[in-house]
Amino acid sequence: MEARIKHLPKQLSGGEKQRVAIARAFVGTPTVLFADEPTGNLDNASSKTLGDLLFAMNQESGTTLILVTHDVNLAEQCQTVYRIHEGRIR
Repeated sequence: MEARIKHLPKQLSGGEKQRVAIARAFVGTPTVLFADEPTGNLDNASSKTLGDLLFAMNQESGTTLILVTHDVNLAEQCQTVYRIHEGRIR
C-alpha cells in the first residue's frame, strides 16, 4: 500500500480500501473490534493474513473481536459462533 499512499480513495480497488480500513481499525489497540465481512474483498492469501492478524490481536492484546462473516475458515477460528438461519440466531 505504500506505493499508493498519494492516491485518492476513488483510485483504490475495493480490496485496497478494505486493507486501509482494517489498518486504521488496528491503530490504538482497541478494546473491542467490530469486523463486518473483513475478508469480503480480499484474495485468499490476504484473507488468511488478515485472519491471522485479527486473532493475534485478540490473543495478544485482549481485544474483543466481534466478527460477521460468510467465510467458514474464518468462523471456525472463533471461540464462540452464532449462526443466523431463516432469521433466527442459533
